[in-house]
Amino acid sequence: MSAVTVPPRALVMLGVLTLVWGTNWPLFPLALQEISVWTFRSITAPTSGLILLAVARLRGLPMRIPREHWPTIAAASFFYLVVWNICSTYSALMIPSGQSAVLGYTMPLWSAVLSWAVLGQRLNGRLLVALALGTLSVVLLMVPSLGAYAQAPLGLGLGLLAGLGWAVGTLILKRRVIPVPVIVLTGWQMLIVSLPVMTIALLTGDRQWFIPNTQSIVLITYITLIPLCVGNVCWFSIVTLLPANIAGLSVIMVPMVAMVSGAWLLGEPLGPLQLGAMACCAASLALTLVQPARQRPA
Repeated sequence: MSAVTVPPRALVMLGVLTLVWGTNWPLFPLALQEISVWTFRSITAPTSGLILLAVARLRGLPMRIPREHWPTIAAASFFYLVVWNICSTYSALMIPSGQSAVLGYTMPLWSAVLSWAVLGQRLNGRLLVALALGTLSVVLLMVPSLGAYAQAPLGLGLGLLAGLGWAVGTLILKRRVIPVPVIVLTGWQMLIVSLPVMTIALLTGDRQWFIPNTQSIVLITYITLIPLCVGNVCWFSIVTLLPANIAGLSVIMVPMVAMVSGAWLLGEPLGPLQLGAMACCAASLALTLVQPARQRPA
């Protein structure tokens, strides 16, 4: 069995993605103190989409996507950007943000199983051990949080649904590769999901016009430019460079960064169980990305 070669470019993007997405989770409760989830997403999604397409235009990249690919893009956008973004944001408001991140990042577990069931990708021994370690990390982080989950079962359900939606959206893109630059694809996806999100925001979101305070404006701007623009471009690039099951497992360190960020910014718990979970995630990532040297023939 041949080992999967991980391009250096994917490792760089993984490092950037882990940092910007991991530190993003504790910012949600702070950014949403004055506005609703739907209003928040109706601002960040179209703005980030327009920024990405503007950058693509300045770089002279082709902006057109062949008509036959739009159904695939629409389906992937719904599961990843609508289900994931809305469910994960609500979950982060209902339960501690670090715990919500752990639930959302059960995505690698969903992705590995769905890749095996739908795409026929084989789960070799290394990936099975990595999957087991990732599952153990989730269990370790959930044990001290059962009280919080009991008080907010909807937060638990939405966190898991977010992970499932992300996995499904990723697999849709893996089954049919879209032959356009990643930044262009990401920008169009952001604009596509803006339509239903903005419609719901008009119906259920904030009805009275007001100007948020400086903290809210700064956080919304940061989330739009860095986690959404930079982070999503990195993620879709990783998806094109790695198999779906490995791409999913490769981001398992993000909730660990989220746990540390939540402890620092929001005073969320960070003790022996959380540190043990981080060790499991680090081992899982190493098994996924660091391939053994091929044995030389005797």
